[in-house]
Amino acid sequence: MKALAPLALALLCALQAMPARADDSLYTQLGGKPALEAVVDGLLQRATQDARIKDFFKETNLKYLRTQLVDQLCAVTGGPCRYEGETMKNAHAAMGLNQAHFNALVEDLQDAMDAAGVPFATQGRLLALLAPMHRDIVTR
Repeated sequence: MKALAPLALALLCALQAMPARADDSLYTQLGGKPALEAVVDGLLQRATQDARIKDFFKETNLKYLRTQLVDQLCAVTGGPCRYEGETMKNAHAAMGLNQAHFNALVEDLQDAMDAAGVPFATQGRLLALLAPMHRDIVTR
């Protein structure tokens, strides 16, 4: 037993000397799930009132959409959630969205992030992660 004490002490010292690895996931930088919920709530409030795109939300189950968006953002930013909804391609295939519609939603998202106090650089990181979805959403 005494022979293990120096080994245990050396291991403990080595662990303490190692720098703590900060969780720098985007999920954490955004503020976790409560912050994502605030951003999604702000986005949906804006989008459903935005004359450029509000008609796309008329027959949408907003409660379900909110849950799906929060889960998707949580998963894509490194959070613990699992997104099990439709692919962006399937979800938007019949909507006939153009570049102006897409830009309007992105503007509404940016405004929602501003209102939620998300720092500009963090917004940029999130938008960069979402940008590849453009090709599956804009169909005309």
